[in-house]
Amino acid sequence: MTNIFTRMRNSIEADLHNILDKKEQKNPIAALNQYLRQSEEEKEKVRKLIDRQYKLKDEFTKEYMKAQDLADKRLKQAGIAEKAGEEDMHAFALKEYEEYQGRADRMKASREEANEQVDLLEQKYEDMKHRLKDMHLRRMELMGRENIAHANHQINRVVEEVSDKPFSKFAEMERYIEGLEYKVNSAYYKSTFDSKIAKLEKELNEQEKAN
Repeated sequence: MTNIFTRMRNSIEADLHNILDKKEQKNPIAALNQYLRQSEEEKEKVRKLIDRQYKLKDEFTKEYMKAQDLADKRLKQAGIAEKAGEEDMHAFALKEYEEYQGRADRMKASREEANEQVDLLEQKYEDMKHRLKDMHLRRMELMGRENIAHANHQINRVVEEVSDKPFSKFAEMERYIEGLEYKVNSAYYKSTFDSKIAKLEKELNEQEKAN
């Protein structure tokens, strides 16, 4: 149990920059995700060990209560045998009492030790969860920075292409739009030409009649 917690503490407290600075890792965030997944798996293993320790504590409690009940029973029987003058029965009851009482004392001590260990393990486990949560939050911060870096790189690349290449896609698109505008305007002019001529002809006829 101690070795697992030591290993977990060393892993979780490892400097993230050692992961991100490795040149052979093309994707630092992917490496960090893998690292966190492994840490979560270790955390689950520790949780299972703590649960097992709880069960052991319960077993110690049961065994202690059972042994203590038998010890009390044999002590009472020893008193009865002594009053009755039954030396053999008295000796047997006392021997049994000592066995059961010794067992009860051991189980009581084991239960108290297990109780202390469980409390200590729970504290360490909570500290582990907080550290892992902080690591997840730091991963989110790194992902945000990575996204910004990629976006800035993409923007700079596009701006450089527009600046360095006069016939870039943007310039081609602008020319295409201008061509569309010309075609639309021409089509509109043609479609309204007949109506405009008819209007002019009507106005001229009215002027002639008025004269």
